[in-house]
This record gives sequence, structure tokens and C-alpha cells, in this order.
Amino acid sequence: MAARLKKLSDQVIVITGASSGIGLKTARMAASRGARLMLAARNEPALRVLTDEIVREGGSATYVVADVGKEEDVKAVAQAAVERFGGFDTWVNDAGAAIYGHLTEVATPDSRRLFETNFWGVVYGSLEAARYFRTRDGAYAGAIINLGSILSDRAIPIIGMYCASKHAVKGFTDALRMELEEEGVPVSVSLIKPSSIDTPFPQHARNYMDQEPTLPPPLYAPDVVARTILHCAETPVRDVTVGAGGKVLVVMGQIAPRITDKFMEATLPRAQKKGEPPRDPKGALYAPTFGLKERGDYSGPVLESSLYTAACLHPMLVAALGLGAGLTVAALLRRKPQSRIGFG
Repeated sequence: MAARLKKLSDQVIVITGASSGIGLKTARMAASRGARLMLAARNEPALRVLTDEIVREGGSATYVVADVGKEEDVKAVAQAAVERFGGFDTWVNDAGAAIYGHLTEVATPDSRRLFETNFWGVVYGSLEAARYFRTRDGAYAGAIINLGSILSDRAIPIIGMYCASKHAVKGFTDALRMELEEEGVPVSVSLIKPSSIDTPFPQHARNYMDQEPTLPPPLYAPDVVARTILHCAETPVRDVTVGAGGKVLVVMGQIAPRITDKFMEATLPRAQKKGEPPRDPKGALYAPTFGLKERGDYSGPVLESSLYTAACLHPMLVAALGLGAGLTVAALLRRKPQSRIGFG
């Protein structure tokens, strides 16, 4: 039986990485829909401003300064949610870090630090949420939502360690889902795999390149991912790719892996360089930099919606619309004389 999840307006949601990008957009969107929020990130000034903004607009939120790469910090987030709100209904593991550079150039401590955030942060958060949901009483299940990437399914050059961490997130999430389901724990476990998203991801990355990094097109707005996250908070979804652009890349790799390798080798190293001198190469790998920005500085077109993702999340609605359109066309055709149909 599918897990039964609360309406968003009745939920307490924990969001890590809430001070920037997808996490920031998700927090604002969830607050506007009535959810109460426990926000977590390393950037205390940004969290304070965001919390004040939400409360000023009539919402309910509090925050904990936390580095998700530290298990004790993640435990403190869960404890704060219990103390402030009596518990939580959805846990979103969004915090992430990135490194641009060839794998042979990246220092081992940097790679380890990335994994502490991207992988171990997800592990700590997921297990803390699972422990809570295992003991929680009530008619409703909880939700664990992990942010993977299309790079969970298909690696690309230049950000190889990030790809490795997202592959690990996928493996962990899939295994956790099966184990909790087998135990009968009332929880929905979702993996969300965004394509390139217009966030400050490149500006926050550790950069080994001789140019400022950027994201390869097509890019989607963080709103598309935030809507997907909140959908999964209310409706059990196993996994979903955000953006058809990313899905095409994954399918190419499955159908013709060697051809896809060659295509990526020829295009993606250049596509991830902005053509400008690099800014602070350290980025936010070890310490927070700026916050409160949902979007990055990408200068090209950004897609504000994804029909592909909407179809994945609402297959029955899409089928109904398709059926309705088909019936309408059929009715119109039946009304016209055969000589005017135009089939030659």
C-alpha cells in the first residue's frame, strides 16, 4: 500500500542547504503553502534573514546552523525540529558541494570534503529521519527526499567527483528505500535528479580550471525542482528526473555509451567554461560564502517549466488530457465532409 502523506499545509519540513539555490526556493515555496519549516545550512546570517522573511510574511520557521558533513550537527537539526514543532513530516536532503577540475588534479582532501557534504550529509539526514519515522505514531507516513542529479545516472567530465558522489547518493537511496519498505516503516523515499539548474552552483564550487565555471545548457529554473520536491512531500514518488534535457543525456548514455562518451569529451569541457577569469577558486567547499540567491549568473535562456517532469509527476492527468484532446479531434473530424479532410 502506498504511503499516505499529509497535505503540505499540515506538514513540518526539514530542509538542509536552505540558504541558497534549490533549498532556498523550496523553503520560500513551502512557506507560502503553509508548511512549517526547520531550516539548516552553514550560513547563519542568510538563515536568520530567511527565517525573519518567512515569519514576517505570516509563515512559521526556525533554523539551526549546521554542517551536514558532521553527524552531530544533523542530529541537532532533528532534535531542534522535535523541540520546536513536536517532530517533522518531511526531511529534504538538499545541501551540496561541487568541484570543477580533472580528477587527476583535484586534491584528495577536497574530494573527501565534497563526499562529506554530498554523500555523508545525505546518509546522516536520511538515517536520522528514518529513525524518527520508525517510532512515530499516526495515520500518516513521513517522507525522505534526497537530491541526486542526472549525474547519478550518467557521469560527465570536469566534475567527476561530484558525479561519483551523486552515484553514491542514488545507490544509498535505493537501498534505504527497499530496507525501510521491507521493515514496514511508514515512509516514502524519493530521489530527485535535476538537470542543469540556474542556481549559484558554479560560483559556490571549488574551481581548479583557468576560467570561471558555468553549467551546460539547457538550464531550468530552481522553481521547477522546488515544485517537484514539494510534490514528493505530498505524493509518494520513487524517483524523478527534472528536465527533459537531462533525461535525453541519460538515455543517450544507455543506448550508445561509447558514442555518448565521445560526444561529451568533445563538448562538455568547453561547455563548462564561462570564458572569464576565475573568481575565488576556493568557493564554498570549506566555509559558506554568499547566500540568499536562488539563481546564478547564467546569461543564456532558462526554462521556467518542464513538460516532461510534469508528465512524470502527473501521468493520469496527462493521459486524461491526451484522451480529451483525441476525442475532440475525432469529433471535429466526424463533423467534416470526407472531401475536406485533406488526406489526398
